[in-house]
Amino acid sequence: MKGIKKIAVLCGLLGLALFPAPAFAQRRNITIKLASLVPEKTPWGAALNRMAGEWSAATGGEVQLVIYHNSVAGSEADVLRKLKGNQIQAAILSTFGLNAITPGHEIITLSCPFLIRNNEELDLVLNALKPDLEDRINREGFFTLAWSKAGWVRFFSKAPVFVPGDLKRQKLGANEQEPALMDAFKAMGYQMVPVSMNQILVSLNGGMIDAVYQSPVNVGGLQIFGVAKHMASINIAPFMGGIVMNQTAWRSIPDRYKPQLLRIAKRLETELDASIQRLEAGAITAMRERGLIVNELTAVQERLWYDDVNRVIPSLLDTAFNRELYGRIQAILMAHRGGAERGGGP
Repeated sequence: MKGIKKIAVLCGLLGLALFPAPAFAQRRNITIKLASLVPEKTPWGAALNRMAGEWSAATGGEVQLVIYHNSVAGSEADVLRKLKGNQIQAAILSTFGLNAITPGHEIITLSCPFLIRNNEELDLVLNALKPDLEDRINREGFFTLAWSKAGWVRFFSKAPVFVPGDLKRQKLGANEQEPALMDAFKAMGYQMVPVSMNQILVSLNGGMIDAVYQSPVNVGGLQIFGVAKHMASINIAPFMGGIVMNQTAWRSIPDRYKPQLLRIAKRLETELDASIQRLEAGAITAMRERGLIVNELTAVQERLWYDDVNRVIPSLLDTAFNRELYGRIQAILMAHRGGAERGGGP
């Protein structure tokens, strides 16, 4: 009798080995399609590819991140529409894409002209405000995985620019998809001309515009500096990016994996920040070697730009920029600068 029971137990164990339990049979792979507007052969592209590999390794292949580099998923507006419809599940978005998610103009306020002036100030502001900004994005049906500092916007022009009057005599091209910045410069008295990104060089060559505000990396890549040979040394605004996922996709990932996936994303965020700073510095050096002239502004000349924008900012709060967030940023910066300045805030 005991022998029969022993055989039955062995048969049962053999059956379990041959036919796994339903919980294991139902294990499924989760594919997250991530759209990127930037080329694959950039620090952003390399970081996303590393993130895909590390997510797969951390989940034993259960979570697969498929990257669509080089804008193959369409424009930023296309990507946002596909994110909301779950045709794609994640994306790296620019300041303007992130701002389109939040109707209160919170994200674009980080790029208010001449408010945040260097990387140290940007780090202070982000460390203080990132949790609130992420919460604001998440309340709109998304989940923030990481942020990326994408460099600084500068003026590039045909004629030298040192003070606001120098630029006001030139026609300033602006991306028509960036109405907040365009409104700010228009209110300061600049001659604003809407122009799409892929038409900047044509517009400069044809005389439609004389100057643009762009990141040095974009200017180098598009060869804009061949016509707009002057760059003012002053930082206009930080250009931000963020990796977001829609909430449907985030909820589909087993909770046991989420802390590790977030740690991977945040670590790559730190690595990417350092890469972008090197890339921007390298772009400026390379352009100078090929004829770019950097107009170095004095502290007195920089002060003229700050005073010019502070004069009009109050009229743009609640329309182009978020009043409450602007006030919080300004308080952080005034404390950091020792209260030496009292900009034209609310």
